[in-house]
Amino acid sequence: MSDQAAALRELISTLRTDPSKQTDSSEPPGKTAHVIAVTSGKGGVGKSNFTLNFALELQKLGKKVLVFDADIGMANIDVLMGVRSQYNLFHLLKREKSMSEIIQSGPNSLPYIAGGSGMTELFSLSEEDLLYFTRQIEDIAHDMDYILFDTGAGLSKETIRFITASDECIVVTTPEPTAITDAYALVKVVHDLEHAALFRLVVNRASDRREAQQTADKIRLVAEKFLHLDIPILGHVSDDPHVSQAVKKQTPFSIRFPNSQASKDIQELALRYAQYSSQVRADSPKGIKGFVRRLLKR
Repeated sequence: MSDQAAALRELISTLRTDPSKQTDSSEPPGKTAHVIAVTSGKGGVGKSNFTLNFALELQKLGKKVLVFDADIGMANIDVLMGVRSQYNLFHLLKREKSMSEIIQSGPNSLPYIAGGSGMTELFSLSEEDLLYFTRQIEDIAHDMDYILFDTGAGLSKETIRFITASDECIVVTTPEPTAITDAYALVKVVHDLEHAALFRLVVNRASDRREAQQTADKIRLVAEKFLHLDIPILGHVSDDPHVSQAVKKQTPFSIRFPNSQASKDIQELALRYAQYSSQVRADSPKGIKGFVRRLLKR
């Protein structure tokens, strides 16, 4: 057994250790990105559109944001932006490109990574490839304030992995009864797996602030009663015809219609989040290495 091989195995073993029993001392507070999973209980609630415009508004506030399209099989962030992805995660995992090379530029120079076929391979990496991926994403994370993973909708095992690995999870729902039911079901499944995920709610397509609060309360009250879990509402985005118009033009609505009600809502939401999350990051920095360890734990 060579010293190099032994060192490799030791490091991989460290990466796979239970994160609750170990800290990432190499990643001091404020030196790595805050990882956010954006998800929904069902498709069609506007999750990806929210992720994109949320990221753009955080960027306007001076934050460095990376969007990672992690929706396996239904990746569409690039379609919403009207751009074509030349590279994706597949090129990184095959070592054809580095992490910095697969990061592409969207509207307002927003950096994003297309998942593509590489997303399925991510969960079956060899030990050597796992180490390579970890080092690549660490290099990027130190330059970012936030990494937003736009996950798949519903209860796939991949989506649950992203939720439980992230620092926190934003659950997007709408006032529709099925969306509310499915959002709660997603939270319950993750909670029943005994993962202490930090959830926050965003109500999309609300007729007004009152309807958004009523929608969030339906989920919050049930979660509090049966799961003993507090799920605060982060904000809402109005049901605004400008949103669908922007989608058809493949342009983010916050750029194409900056004065629309939906744009004003997401500006307010991003500002509130940026103010709140600075304290969260200071209180409980898990680090990108911890995220990868939890995501790819076997």
